[in-house]
Amino acid sequence: MRPYRRYAPLRTIEKQSEPPMGSAKNTPPYEKITEALLHWYGVNRRDLPWRRRRDPYAIWVAEVMLQQTRVETVIPYYERFLARFPTLQDLAAAPMEEVLKAWEGLGYYARARHLHRAARMLMQEHGGSFPQTLPEWRRLPGVGAYIAAAVLSIAFGQDLPAIDGNGVRVLARLFAVAEDPRRPEGRRRLQALAERLLPRGQAGDFNQALMDLGATLCTPKAPRCLTCPLQAFCAAFHQGDPEAFPIRAPRRPLPHYDVTAGVIQDGDRVLIAQRPPEGMLGGLWEFPGGKVEPGESMEECLKRELREELGIEVEVLEPMMTIRHAYTHMRITLHVFRCRWVGGTLRPAGCADARWVRIEELDRYPFPNTDRQIVERLKEEKNGE
Repeated sequence: MRPYRRYAPLRTIEKQSEPPMGSAKNTPPYEKITEALLHWYGVNRRDLPWRRRRDPYAIWVAEVMLQQTRVETVIPYYERFLARFPTLQDLAAAPMEEVLKAWEGLGYYARARHLHRAARMLMQEHGGSFPQTLPEWRRLPGVGAYIAAAVLSIAFGQDLPAIDGNGVRVLARLFAVAEDPRRPEGRRRLQALAERLLPRGQAGDFNQALMDLGATLCTPKAPRCLTCPLQAFCAAFHQGDPEAFPIRAPRRPLPHYDVTAGVIQDGDRVLIAQRPPEGMLGGLWEFPGGKVEPGESMEECLKRELREELGIEVEVLEPMMTIRHAYTHMRITLHVFRCRWVGGTLRPAGCADARWVRIEELDRYPFPNTDRQIVERLKEEKNGE
């Protein structure tokens, strides 16, 4: 039995003299829930840099960065990004590679590419102004229902619910939602509940209050129910197992792949390749290589990939390092080898570009986290000469 059953609801919030919310005999007190949430937010709202301004550009950038990324991770990237690209015009005018470099390390690089393309669309099609309707926002690359509603409610005061992952968790527990929120029926149920709770004229505060409550109290594990302003109304709390919500279908194990990368040096220069502009890690630079096929050795894989991608023949000399990394949809082990170019003419075919770059110049290029570790090793070796 979980400890939540041992505690009575906090009397300082509201004494319960009726069945828990969600039972057949009790209609959820929507207005009281919203009032309690907004009162809590007024006292406990987090001081975040994007909340210190009403600029839709700054709010939009923050919401894009916050997708699948923790606030603590986002803040330094956000501040550097806004310092480099302080306005929509600055972002639209910048080369894509410069935007990716500013994003380097934050992950999910499609967000940066979409943000850049959307900025250019706004300049070309809207004269640098921001849309005022959901359909217009949804036309922009990388803008889904949540980001569109978040910007319109927070920056423009429109009465729209915006439910992020934290909000999903709060609502699912508050109403003991039996549907999986990743499925259409679950999403529709949560959307309807959010619309019913939404206070007219205060949608921005309401949406941010849901985010903050989920981030600080109604956490995925060990939620702090005893200090939650909505405890008295929470069906999951009264059922004794808040962590059972949101309902989730069992996840499939992530697949694992062995991947190779070749470090080919010519004096103090090293060969790097640029990934195609679209797709996973699009536009980033890397040390060329690829996925090991069934029945293929690491060395055979690396020779094949460099032949197919760059048109060159190499001799695989020795292992350099091994890097393990997890993406949202897979895990990889990257096997890095030192190689020597022995033949062929450099002709980028499976990549967008390839260049010989001095080791001290590698920091100018945006790399994925895995390849950034190779860069750091090369710099250490050079500095240790």
